[in-house]
Amino acid sequence: MKLTYNVKDKPKFGQVIVFAIQQLLAILAATIAVPAIVNQVTGSDMSQSAALFGAGVGTLVYLLFTKFQSPVFLGSSFAFLGSMFAAFGGAASMSAGYAGIIIGAVFAGLVYVLIALIVKFAGVGWINKLMPAVVIGPTVAIIGLSLAGNAIGDSLAGAYDANAGAYIMTTNVWVSLICALVTLFTVIICSVFGKKMMKLIPFIIGILAGYVVASIFTVIGIQTGNDALRIIDFSVFKNMGIFAIPDFTVIKAFEGISAINGKYIATIAVAYVPVAFVVFAEHIADHKNLSSIIETELLEEPGLHRTLLGDGVGSMAGAFFGGCPNTTYGESVGCVAITGNASIVTILATAVLAIVISFFDPFVTFLSTIPSCVMGGVCITLYGFIAVSGLKMLQPVDLNNNRNLFTASVILIAGIGGMTLKIGQVTLTEVACALILGIVVNLVLSAKKTEEKGE
Repeated sequence: MKLTYNVKDKPKFGQVIVFAIQQLLAILAATIAVPAIVNQVTGSDMSQSAALFGAGVGTLVYLLFTKFQSPVFLGSSFAFLGSMFAAFGGAASMSAGYAGIIIGAVFAGLVYVLIALIVKFAGVGWINKLMPAVVIGPTVAIIGLSLAGNAIGDSLAGAYDANAGAYIMTTNVWVSLICALVTLFTVIICSVFGKKMMKLIPFIIGILAGYVVASIFTVIGIQTGNDALRIIDFSVFKNMGIFAIPDFTVIKAFEGISAINGKYIATIAVAYVPVAFVVFAEHIADHKNLSSIIETELLEEPGLHRTLLGDGVGSMAGAFFGGCPNTTYGESVGCVAITGNASIVTILATAVLAIVISFFDPFVTFLSTIPSCVMGGVCITLYGFIAVSGLKMLQPVDLNNNRNLFTASVILIAGIGGMTLKIGQVTLTEVACALILGIVVNLVLSAKKTEEKGE
């Protein structure tokens, strides 16, 4: 696709702020969802504002290591959820969990540093041989397709249950669906038919349109006593402050240092290190996808070793403040693809904005009230673009060749079918399983091809 702003382009200051807000909206839901899920499962009190701060810091670190050449935002990684559960429920008391998640992030980051050193001296040729287009294309598609259920689930959820005191999935999904569709079609219309600025900020316009519709339904629901129409919880604004310092993980970690022992550290290492190797595969897929969008091979320049160092050290820095190891976000890549804005200045501004707004309650509170169904409408486009980007990588591949056909087929079916494997505390996601299986199939069939040539 033709980019409106290339990596080195610098939009006007006012435009950069608007573009940064849009990137922030694209990554927000997932970034703050990780600490929310950890809190729900473990009973801890991780700060969502701190996670947002950590994501901003992690992105700044990543940009520095990649010499400001890779336009992607780093947010809280879902892959490490099980590892974080282990940190809070391991051999030490829960109060040591905050220290544990920092230690775990350091272990994971060191894995990236180790691989980066190997890549630095061995080069990336082996990566391209191991993961050619026939392997990486379907894998990128799976990243988007594996998230499809989340997008649709969010689009059909969000009604308020007064008895449960929470927003839940209900049999009356029409209100949520209407909000999602208004958001979806607003994004599509702005992207396809919009002119100039409108074409560059379709997500902001779409989310605002969906929020307005959700607000109207909510007001009607409050006035009529119909809880099924209450999509937005306006009550969170009542006790809202203006300025608040996030509960940084490093501060809480001091409380549990004395409870850490050798057994606990071993538990954390086992929980985090294998997952880091799994996320490495997704790291390559994300950067291959982004490379195809900006038409620059990021694994060559600035180089895979730099993107790995940025991701690894960025995860350490992010966890130090917010507790969550970071990872490059497909939502951010999708935002770049749809808007045609790959300006690194936009990503830099997004990182700074994430850090700044984490201290301001009004903005954080407003962002937290954006309904799931509205974000679901946005994510249908974001995840869809990721999937299509992967399929586009298959265009130059000869699918009339059975070797390529079987490789791509195996990856797609394993990924879409939801193949996941749990080995101890480590879960191989459908993306990881599909990629590993695809690599094996491709190597086996490549060996057969080499044998035939020899004969």
